[in-house]
Amino acid sequence: MSPPAPSRTLTGRIDVHPRGFGFFVAQPPPSGEVLSAFIPPPELASFLADDVVSATVSQGADGRWAASGLTLLQRVRQEVFGEVVMRKGAPQLRIDRAVASSDWPLESSGAELRHGDTVVARVAEGKVVLLRKLEPGADHSIERVIARHGLRQGFAPEVLEEARKVQAVPHALGARRDLRALPTVTVDAPSTRDIDDAISVLPAGEDGALRLLVSIADVAEFVSADTALDQAARERATSVYLAGHVLPMLPEELSAHWLSLVPGEERLCLTVELRIDAEGRVTAADVYESLIRSWARLNYDEVADFLDRGVVSEPMAPVREALPWFRAAAARLAVARAGRGGIEMAREEARFTFDAETGQVSGLENVPPTSAHKMIERFMVAANEAIAEWMLARGLPALYRIQDEPEPQRVMDLSAFAQHSGFAAGFGGRLTPLGLGAFDRQISGCTAEPALRSVLRRSLGTARYTVVPSGHFGLGAKWYLHFTSPIRRYADLAVHRTLKQYLRGRRDFAHQDPAVEQLAHHINARARAASRAEQDRHRVLEARLMASHVGQRYLARITRVKPFGLIVQLDDMLVEGVVPVDALEGGPFQPDERETSLVGRGRTFTIGMPLQVKVVSTDELLGRIEFAPTA
Repeated sequence: MSPPAPSRTLTGRIDVHPRGFGFFVAQPPPSGEVLSAFIPPPELASFLADDVVSATVSQGADGRWAASGLTLLQRVRQEVFGEVVMRKGAPQLRIDRAVASSDWPLESSGAELRHGDTVVARVAEGKVVLLRKLEPGADHSIERVIARHGLRQGFAPEVLEEARKVQAVPHALGARRDLRALPTVTVDAPSTRDIDDAISVLPAGEDGALRLLVSIADVAEFVSADTALDQAARERATSVYLAGHVLPMLPEELSAHWLSLVPGEERLCLTVELRIDAEGRVTAADVYESLIRSWARLNYDEVADFLDRGVVSEPMAPVREALPWFRAAAARLAVARAGRGGIEMAREEARFTFDAETGQVSGLENVPPTSAHKMIERFMVAANEAIAEWMLARGLPALYRIQDEPEPQRVMDLSAFAQHSGFAAGFGGRLTPLGLGAFDRQISGCTAEPALRSVLRRSLGTARYTVVPSGHFGLGAKWYLHFTSPIRRYADLAVHRTLKQYLRGRRDFAHQDPAVEQLAHHINARARAASRAEQDRHRVLEARLMASHVGQRYLARITRVKPFGLIVQLDDMLVEGVVPVDALEGGPFQPDERETSLVGRGRTFTIGMPLQVKVVSTDELLGRIEFAPTA
């Protein structure tokens, strides 16, 4: 065994575990390694999750790292959620245990506080200051998730005032191209309020090429850079969808009304026009400012009915003649996508239903993607790719969306998972976009598909924004960025601003502008927080629902292996939970080096293996469902 590494002082971020201990995660990782060091409870007492600290890290004889001597460098968290506890007549706040391991003194700001009150508080020097008490008996899980992940809800008065002024700016034609006479539609879920993309298709000419027009709400025309409205949007960076609750990036009077591409209303847009030949190649792209009027608001189900069965709904009547060309454009792009590899991004989702009267979660249903979802995905991906190539050709700094090729070890792990799930991956030493596409075809429609896709997404890794152009592996795209959702994503709004400046004559752009790269880092961080919050909310509601299913049995599949047990996903409900190592016979168990198998004296559990389980218990606060094997 090699001797322990010497102690060293590093800078990093704190993660807090609900059981009272924590971890110091070095940033940036030294020498390219991911270094995570254990923080014992006494060292953690005065810190919060996400605090940036310096720490002395040392390696024990067992090879594990520990952190001590923590010094606060930066506190990014502004608000915390918790429960009031009274000690000797003075209030303290038992902060959400995923954020702090100890109770903090609470300044009441003159309000009457009682033991057990649930509150949101502002973080101050060594204490927290009451912001608001929450109504007793209400569902506080949303507030907990919002505070836990540093999300923003509501807008400051000056932001709302600017939003009101924006609504006085007319949607006027001016020097824009007039597309109001083109059959134009939007396709969204019935519940969607922030509609930012519309589509038109011009029939094929004598050369066989058709033209697809993707028109996107021109948010940049109304939201100027560095205003209070813009700063609020930039800070949020994305709208957050918390199952039954939305935190919009822009105030609702803009996102759901004045900027939304509602039917029958004139709207300013940025349009990308793609020439698609008979073999699905995009042979030309043009970008311009436009004025559109949506002829119809369609939903995915009715569009799928037309694509699959030729059924024309009443809202489709005004655009009936254009519908076959939508189908043709989607089919052409699908052929081209298949020829280069990658995966379809539209996938089956678990969607909660809510009681209309009480607002309480009432069920969980699996929603598979329809042909309409796939059509719109192809159109939006094609538009985003075309804009990326258009901007790159002109040397414009942009927030490119990239995803690296997965490392060989990740590919081996995915191949092993597929094998234990009954599939022959056969990737070889390297996974290519075409190999990925072939695997995507192989697993589509099978029982194990949701679990396989869960592991596949982890194997591919997270896509990110950067000013340095590169490929997007999962899409098999040479260049890619986000252009199609500026109401919901700040990255798209930033791209729009650069495009509009170029279209209006600006040419003095900085090559790979450092300010754009700084913006990319901020958006990546906010996107991660939003994703974690959405996952947290999902797990809380899953635990709440499954509390009434204790004792019921399900077929599941192992998707991850951890020292504390197995993470499994149910085949039928897309619900994930843990089988603790203590519930497994044949132990003691230890994970192998890659955490692909849990190895015991008499039995081994490997990712991909099917398992029959029953629900043992649920913990809504932790968003945890515990299973036990039944056979």
